[in-house]
Amino acid sequence: MQNITPCLWYDDQAEEAVRFYTSLFPNSRITGITHYGDAGPGTPGKVLTVAFELDGRPFVALNGGPLFPFTEAVSLQIECDDQAEVDRLWNGLIEGGGEESQCGWLKDRWGFNWQVTPRVLIDLIRDPDRAKADRVFAAMLQMRKIDIQQLLDAARG
Repeated sequence: MQNITPCLWYDDQAEEAVRFYTSLFPNSRITGITHYGDAGPGTPGKVLTVAFELDGRPFVALNGGPLFPFTEAVSLQIECDDQAEVDRLWNGLIEGGGEESQCGWLKDRWGFNWQVTPRVLIDLIRDPDRAKADRVFAAMLQMRKIDIQQLLDAARG
C-alpha cells in the first residue's frame, strides 16, 4: 500500500511551525529533519524538511521559500470532543499572530488554515430533521470560534 503524506510549504519557518503544532496535539512528534546540502537551492545546513506526525498522522513541512503561500483552498480540520478542546486549540493556533475567520476557520501565525470543528456540529448538520440542521447551520454561519452551547440551543429551536 502506498503512503500518502501531505506536504506543507513554508517560506523558512517549517521547523518552528512543526515544533509548535506537535506541542498542541497529543500523540504528535517530529520524526526526522533534513537539511540543504551544497547542491542547493537553499543555504547549506538550513532546514529543508521536517517529517512529523500529528495525532499519529504523517506530514512533511518544507522550507521552499516564498514562492507558494498558503491559501484557504487547503486546510486541516480538527474534530474536537468538547468546548474545552475547541477553546484550547483555537486559542493555541491563533496565538502569536494568527487570524480568526468564520465558521470555525482560522489562520495560524504562518498563514496555514485550520478548521476547529466540534464533532457535535457535524452530527447536528447531518441530522435527518432538516429544519433542525438548517437552524444549526445558520447559527454556525454567525460564529467565528464555534460555540457548542449556541449550536445546541439552535438545534432545540
